[in-house]
Amino acid sequence: MNVRLVILLAVAVTAVSAFSAKAEKADREKATKVEANRMTSDEARRISIFEGNVLLTKGTITVRAERIVVRQDADGFQYASASGAPVRFRQKGDPVGGQEGVWIDGEALRVEIDERSERIELHDNARITRDQDEVRGSYILYDQRSEFFSVSSAKGAPLATPGERVRAVIQPKKPAAETGAK
Repeated sequence: MNVRLVILLAVAVTAVSAFSAKAEKADREKATKVEANRMTSDEARRISIFEGNVLLTKGTITVRAERIVVRQDADGFQYASASGAPVRFRQKGDPVGGQEGVWIDGEALRVEIDERSERIELHDNARITRDQDEVRGSYILYDQRSEFFSVSSAKGAPLATPGERVRAVIQPKKPAAETGAK
């Protein structure tokens, strides 16, 4: 396999792992597949661009976008930016408490991933659904290290900002005794 192909595959794998915040641990060991209408790579600038009906899959993870740009810094950390109308992703979480893992679906017009800080930002018409719970806003920040997320009407918007509002639907959860979880 030539060096250029190895580098491109490594970039694609890292882009997928950035989307896989709480995906099944087994997904990490799966092959990454990327389909697009066009791909360009600038090795000198450490940047790869996938364009046109991009479909990226790795195990249970699926990402659909019109464009995904991945760049790598001097320390080897990856930064990905996906755009589309909208960018959509789906992944299955690990089983918890004896229960099967739940599906997480999300979408936004733009998704930014910072591997160094382990943060994912969803911009513009952002939505995340986990099981039957859903949050919506113009901006969603998810910190993978702390498993903290924040939803707002716009990035950095003050509480008094008129207009768009954050929306959430949170379903009641059954106590562990009723679900058979330990």
